[in-house]
Amino acid sequence: MTYVVGLTGGIASGKTTVADLFKAHFNIDIVDADLIAREVVEPETEGLNAIAKKFGPQILQEDGTLNRPALRERVFSHSDDKEWLNNLLHPMIHQRMHTKLDQAKSPYALLVAPLLIENNLQSMVDRILVVDTDKETQIERTMNRDNVSRTQAETILAAQVSRSNRLKNAHDVVVNSTKIEKLLPQITELHQKYLAICEENR
Repeated sequence: MTYVVGLTGGIASGKTTVADLFKAHFNIDIVDADLIAREVVEPETEGLNAIAKKFGPQILQEDGTLNRPALRERVFSHSDDKEWLNNLLHPMIHQRMHTKLDQAKSPYALLVAPLLIENNLQSMVDRILVVDTDKETQIERTMNRDNVSRTQAETILAAQVSRSNRLKNAHDVVVNSTKIEKLLPQITELHQKYLAICEENR
Protein backbone atom coordinates (compact mmCIF):
# COMPACT_ATOMS: atom_id res chain seq x y z
CA MET A 1 0.00 0.00 0.00
CA THR A 2 1.29 3.43 -0.95
CA TYR A 3 1.62 5.92 1.90
CA VAL A 4 -0.64 8.83 0.92
CA VAL A 5 -0.32 12.46 1.96
CA GLY A 6 -3.47 14.48 1.24
CA LEU A 7 -2.56 17.96 0.04
CA THR A 8 -5.29 20.54 0.46
CA GLY A 9 -5.87 24.24 1.01
CA GLY A 10 -8.27 27.04 0.18
CA ILE A 11 -8.59 28.66 -3.23
CA ALA A 12 -5.36 30.30 -4.49
CA SER A 13 -3.39 29.07 -1.46
CA GLY A 14 -0.73 27.59 -3.77
CA LYS A 15 -1.55 23.86 -3.75
CA THR A 16 -0.34 23.34 -7.32
CA THR A 17 2.90 25.24 -6.65
CA VAL A 18 3.61 23.07 -3.60
CA ALA A 19 2.74 19.82 -5.42
CA ASP A 20 4.95 20.84 -8.36
CA LEU A 21 7.90 21.39 -6.00
CA PHE A 22 7.48 17.91 -4.49
CA LYS A 23 7.44 16.50 -8.04
CA ALA A 24 10.32 18.58 -9.44
CA HIS A 25 12.75 18.21 -6.54
CA PHE A 26 11.90 14.78 -5.11
CA ASN A 27 10.08 13.04 -7.98
CA ILE A 28 6.98 12.36 -5.86
CA ASP A 29 3.95 10.98 -7.70
CA ILE A 30 0.99 13.35 -7.74
CA VAL A 31 -2.65 12.31 -8.05
CA ASP A 32 -4.77 15.39 -8.79
CA ALA A 33 -8.47 15.12 -7.85
CA ASP A 34 -9.47 18.07 -10.07
CA LEU A 35 -7.76 16.48 -13.08
CA ILE A 36 -9.54 13.17 -12.43
CA ALA A 37 -12.88 14.99 -12.07
CA ARG A 38 -12.33 16.33 -15.61
CA GLU A 39 -11.20 12.97 -16.99
CA VAL A 40 -14.39 11.15 -15.94
CA VAL A 41 -16.53 13.51 -18.07
CA GLU A 42 -14.41 13.56 -21.24
CA PRO A 43 -16.14 12.70 -24.55
CA GLU A 44 -17.09 9.02 -24.95
CA THR A 45 -16.85 8.36 -21.20
CA GLU A 46 -19.58 6.64 -19.21
CA GLY A 47 -19.83 9.79 -17.09
CA LEU A 48 -20.48 12.20 -19.94
CA ASN A 49 -22.86 9.79 -21.71
CA ALA A 50 -24.96 9.54 -18.52
CA ILE A 51 -25.01 13.35 -18.10
CA ALA A 52 -26.11 13.89 -21.71
CA LYS A 53 -28.83 11.26 -21.33
CA LYS A 54 -30.11 12.90 -18.15
CA PHE A 55 -29.97 16.58 -19.18
CA GLY A 56 -30.26 16.38 -22.96
CA PRO A 57 -27.93 17.40 -25.81
CA GLN A 58 -27.90 21.08 -24.77
CA ILE A 59 -25.54 20.07 -21.93
CA LEU A 60 -22.87 19.41 -24.58
CA GLN A 61 -20.78 21.87 -26.59
CA GLU A 62 -20.78 21.61 -30.38
CA ASP A 63 -17.52 19.62 -30.27
CA GLY A 64 -19.10 17.02 -27.96
CA THR A 65 -17.38 18.19 -24.76
CA LEU A 66 -19.26 19.02 -21.57
CA ASN A 67 -20.82 22.48 -21.40
CA ARG A 68 -19.61 23.20 -17.86
CA PRO A 69 -21.37 26.58 -17.39
CA ALA A 70 -24.71 25.04 -18.46
CA LEU A 71 -24.25 22.09 -16.09
CA ARG A 72 -23.16 24.37 -13.23
CA GLU A 73 -26.21 26.56 -13.71
CA ARG A 74 -28.46 23.50 -13.78
CA VAL A 75 -27.14 21.87 -10.59
CA PHE A 76 -26.94 25.12 -8.64
CA SER A 77 -30.63 25.79 -9.18
CA HIS A 78 -31.81 22.17 -8.72
CA SER A 79 -30.54 20.44 -5.58
CA ASP A 80 -31.87 17.03 -6.65
CA ASP A 81 -29.89 17.30 -9.92
CA LYS A 82 -26.79 18.18 -7.94
CA GLU A 83 -27.30 15.12 -5.76
CA TRP A 84 -27.80 12.94 -8.85
CA LEU A 85 -24.59 14.30 -10.39
CA ASN A 86 -22.57 13.73 -7.20
CA ASN A 87 -23.92 10.18 -6.90
CA LEU A 88 -22.86 9.52 -10.48
CA LEU A 89 -19.41 11.08 -10.48
CA HIS A 90 -18.04 10.70 -6.94
CA PRO A 91 -17.74 6.87 -7.09
CA MET A 92 -16.02 7.14 -10.51
CA ILE A 93 -13.61 9.79 -9.20
CA HIS A 94 -12.84 7.81 -6.02
CA GLN A 95 -12.25 4.61 -8.00
CA ARG A 96 -9.80 6.36 -10.33
CA MET A 97 -8.02 8.03 -7.41
CA HIS A 98 -7.51 4.65 -5.72
CA THR A 99 -6.23 3.12 -8.96
CA LYS A 100 -3.74 5.95 -9.55
CA LEU A 101 -2.54 5.93 -5.94
CA ASP A 102 -1.99 2.16 -6.15
CA GLN A 103 0.14 2.72 -9.25
CA ALA A 104 2.42 5.25 -7.53
CA LYS A 105 6.11 4.35 -7.66
CA SER A 106 7.53 7.00 -5.31
CA PRO A 107 8.03 6.24 -1.57
CA TYR A 108 4.81 8.15 -0.84
CA ALA A 109 2.24 9.85 -3.05
CA LEU A 110 0.46 13.19 -2.86
CA LEU A 111 -3.30 13.29 -3.35
CA VAL A 112 -4.04 16.90 -4.29
CA ALA A 113 -7.68 17.52 -3.35
CA PRO A 114 -8.96 21.08 -2.80
CA LEU A 115 -12.15 19.69 -1.22
CA LEU A 116 -10.46 16.94 0.80
CA ILE A 117 -12.19 17.99 4.02
CA GLU A 118 -15.47 19.19 2.48
CA ASN A 119 -15.90 15.87 0.64
CA ASN A 120 -14.77 13.74 3.61
CA LEU A 121 -11.85 12.14 1.75
CA GLN A 122 -9.77 11.81 4.93
CA SER A 123 -10.17 8.02 4.83
CA MET A 124 -8.18 7.94 1.57
CA VAL A 125 -5.08 9.52 3.08
CA ASP A 126 -2.61 8.74 5.89
CA ARG A 127 -1.77 12.38 6.66
CA ILE A 128 -3.14 15.80 5.73
CA LEU A 129 -0.84 18.58 4.55
CA VAL A 130 -2.52 21.99 4.40
CA VAL A 131 -1.14 24.83 2.29
CA ASP A 132 -2.07 27.88 4.29
CA THR A 133 -2.10 31.55 3.44
CA ASP A 134 -3.89 34.58 4.81
CA LYS A 135 -7.33 35.52 3.51
CA GLU A 136 -6.23 38.79 1.87
CA THR A 137 -3.53 37.02 -0.16
CA GLN A 138 -6.07 34.41 -1.29
CA ILE A 139 -8.51 37.12 -2.42
CA GLU A 140 -5.84 39.05 -4.33
CA ARG A 141 -4.47 35.92 -6.03
CA THR A 142 -7.98 34.75 -6.98
CA MET A 143 -8.84 38.17 -8.47
CA ASN A 144 -5.60 38.24 -10.49
CA ARG A 145 -5.63 34.60 -11.58
CA ASP A 146 -9.32 34.18 -12.43
CA ASN A 147 -9.99 37.78 -13.42
CA VAL A 148 -12.92 38.09 -11.02
CA SER A 149 -14.14 40.89 -8.77
CA ARG A 150 -13.33 41.09 -5.06
CA THR A 151 -16.98 40.22 -4.27
CA GLN A 152 -16.79 37.06 -6.40
CA ALA A 153 -13.49 36.06 -4.82
CA GLU A 154 -14.93 36.55 -1.33
CA THR A 155 -18.03 34.50 -2.27
CA ILE A 156 -15.86 31.59 -3.48
CA LEU A 157 -13.81 31.79 -0.29
CA ALA A 158 -16.93 31.84 1.90
CA ALA A 159 -18.27 28.68 0.21
CA GLN A 160 -15.19 26.68 1.25
CA VAL A 161 -14.51 25.11 4.63
CA SER A 162 -13.12 27.69 7.06
CA ARG A 163 -9.37 28.21 7.39
CA SER A 164 -9.52 27.29 11.10
CA ASN A 165 -11.41 24.05 10.33
CA ARG A 166 -8.87 23.11 7.66
CA LEU A 167 -5.93 23.80 10.00
CA LYS A 168 -7.63 21.79 12.76
CA ASN A 169 -7.54 18.75 10.42
CA ALA A 170 -3.91 19.29 9.39
CA HIS A 171 -1.01 17.08 10.45
CA ASP A 172 1.40 19.39 8.62
CA VAL A 173 1.22 22.95 7.31
CA VAL A 174 3.11 24.77 4.56
CA VAL A 175 2.92 28.53 4.97
CA ASN A 176 2.62 30.10 1.53
CA SER A 177 2.05 33.80 1.98
CA THR A 178 5.63 34.43 0.87
CA LYS A 179 7.80 34.12 -2.22
CA ILE A 180 8.48 30.72 -3.76
CA GLU A 181 12.07 30.47 -2.42
CA LYS A 182 10.61 30.32 1.11
CA LEU A 183 8.61 27.23 0.15
CA LEU A 184 11.39 24.83 -0.80
CA PRO A 185 13.00 24.59 2.68
CA GLN A 186 9.56 23.78 4.17
CA ILE A 187 8.93 21.14 1.51
CA THR A 188 12.41 19.63 1.89
CA GLU A 189 11.82 19.25 5.62
CA LEU A 190 8.43 17.61 5.03
CA HIS A 191 9.89 15.29 2.41
CA GLN A 192 12.51 14.04 4.90
CA LYS A 193 9.78 13.60 7.51
CA TYR A 194 7.57 11.59 5.12
CA LEU A 195 10.49 9.38 4.08
CA ALA A 196 11.20 8.65 7.76
CA ILE A 197 7.52 7.77 8.35
CA CYS A 198 7.50 5.46 5.29
CA GLU A 199 10.68 3.79 6.58
CA GLU A 200 9.03 3.19 9.97
CA ASN A 201 5.92 1.74 8.31
CA ARG A 202 7.73 -0.76 6.12
